[in-house]
Amino acid sequence: MRAPDDPLGFIQAHTRLLPVPYAPEIQLHVADEATELWQKTEEELQEIGLPPPFWAFAWAGGQALARYILDNAQVANGRRVVDFASGSGLVAIAAARAGAQSVVASDLDPFAVAAIGINAAANGVAAQIRPVSTDLLGTAPEADLVLAADVFYERDLAEAVTAWLTNLQARGRTVLIGDPGRTYLPRARLECLATYAVPVSRALEDAEIKQSHVWRLHG
Repeated sequence: MRAPDDPLGFIQAHTRLLPVPYAPEIQLHVADEATELWQKTEEELQEIGLPPPFWAFAWAGGQALARYILDNAQVANGRRVVDFASGSGLVAIAAARAGAQSVVASDLDPFAVAAIGINAAANGVAAQIRPVSTDLLGTAPEADLVLAADVFYERDLAEAVTAWLTNLQARGRTVLIGDPGRTYLPRARLECLATYAVPVSRALEDAEIKQSHVWRLHG
């Protein structure tokens, strides 16, 4: 299996459009339950020119944050939103569905950027969502609300993201985080807003239900 030049074609060939388990109002192009893409080794992924396909799955933190936004639309309604490390675009789509004025969905992976676009179109919110591959760390995006899900799984990344989000919060942005309690989550700076029992793939999360939380960052 070799990745084509266009990520969009690869996504269409290797995923199915399915409802998100904990936010079934939203459909995403996701890999099959067998997770063939995810189970490939790093060497195999490099061989086909594919970064780790985070965009091909609905992760626990993202499902929780999407559910919270859909159920509390006032959080995003009328606001300028940034969804950091957007992956599939799940949280960005939830914000758009909740009435966000605009949503910037950022991810460094070109396959994720393509997935965000096709998923936004499938949910009728392509006009509200702008997928970008810009590295936002260290920048001050024009936004009222910054969203981040499932980004605290590596120490260096977590430290950089925490510093950036803390700076944005100090500048007046609302920062919401979706996370099932990953190792490098900065718990001391967070207020828990909601807890959900999220269905996930055992092949990915080593569980079928993951207790996942929505947090608000404070100073």
